[in-house]
Amino acid sequence: MRKTEVLLPQSLFADLDRSGTTPLYHQVATKFEVAIRQGTLPPGSRIENEVSLAERLQLSRPTIRRAIQSLVDAGLIVRRRGIGSQVVHGQVTRGLELTSLFEDIQQGGGRAHTTVVTYDNVPANAPVAQSLGIPAGTVVTEAVRIRFADNAPVAVLHNWIPHTVGKISKEELDTTGLYQLLRERGFVPQVGKQRIGARKVTSGEAQQLDIESGAAVLTMERTAYDSMGRAIEHGEHIYRTDLYSLEFTVVNK
Repeated sequence: MRKTEVLLPQSLFADLDRSGTTPLYHQVATKFEVAIRQGTLPPGSRIENEVSLAERLQLSRPTIRRAIQSLVDAGLIVRRRGIGSQVVHGQVTRGLELTSLFEDIQQGGGRAHTTVVTYDNVPANAPVAQSLGIPAGTVVTEAVRIRFADNAPVAVLHNWIPHTVGKISKEELDTTGLYQLLRERGFVPQVGKQRIGARKVTSGEAQQLDIESGAAVLTMERTAYDSMGRAIEHGEHIYRTDLYSLEFTVVNK
């Protein structure tokens, strides 16, 4: 269901200094930032459109557009196709621990859920087979999922799972994190070999993540191993940069 726009009260803007040295766009953006941080504009809410806000505040549309753009640049709102300007959801932050995104979202207080886009048993191609340490052509489970946090799409997860861990069904992937399913089968992820990068999304990925075509995303390629050194899954994932980040501590030796 499409959310209605949240209109901040006119009184909030009553003290705009229209003849001072502080640019009006900055004053308007500050009012919105305070409302967002105080929860008056909660995560996921749509803000008033530029035309309506400009008319209501008797300001020029370029002034309002610049105010909104500054909020976008600050990571407080996003422009979403067919929806408008929307307050971002709390960002999911992952440390260097070997965890799943499902667990990261839940531990951050969010509600995680999944849409399985594709699910099939396929012969592993050479790169996937090499990552999993199996002969090329060995049948593995391949799944592409969209992971949501509080109804916002955060990541597209592409995984290959060897059948040595047991059968994992589409229905299970619909409701449960992959690492939890692996642990339930006695294959506990202990070590992860991963590579982090960035690239632009394809048009299809942009639709899946509800972002602009050509936008940048964070990429992660990971192979997880259990305590016996066996590869138990290989994944190639992309993440929205406004909703996901990596956090770690570096030490000078």
